[in-house]
Amino acid sequence: MKVILAETIESLGIIGSEVKVADGYARNYLLPQKKAVIANLQNRKLFEQQKARVDLQIAKEKGLAEEMAKRLEGVVCTIAAKVSEENRLYGSVTPRDIIDALAGMGIVVEKKMLLLQEPIKTLGSYQVPIRVYKDVEPEITVEIISE
Repeated sequence: MKVILAETIESLGIIGSEVKVADGYARNYLLPQKKAVIANLQNRKLFEQQKARVDLQIAKEKGLAEEMAKRLEGVVCTIAAKVSEENRLYGSVTPRDIIDALAGMGIVVEKKMLLLQEPIKTLGSYQVPIRVYKDVEPEITVEIISE
């Protein structure tokens, strides 16, 4: 089913774009949540009329994302963890731990924004990218120290 996105959805596209999705996904999620409308002639005309407003919203979202990226660039997040004699962590540092540490610093990010491939299991300093917006991914430094 072809739909026109009413808001930016990271896995599909930006607001106003026409995408093809599974029928069930459209009927059960996108349409009831008003995240998309069916791509028919009437809705296409409506979105063409609102194109200037949509472009302004995209620019606004990108501007906010770039502003947040500037704030995140160079941030050093220190997390204390219990370690064994071999400097291995007893547990691991997960995205949730990083989000909590950033929240303590007054920086709010969502779990899906962190691009941590696997949990951190040793002491040291790590570069962790954060996807703020499409193609805007600043890196923060996460330092794991002994508790």
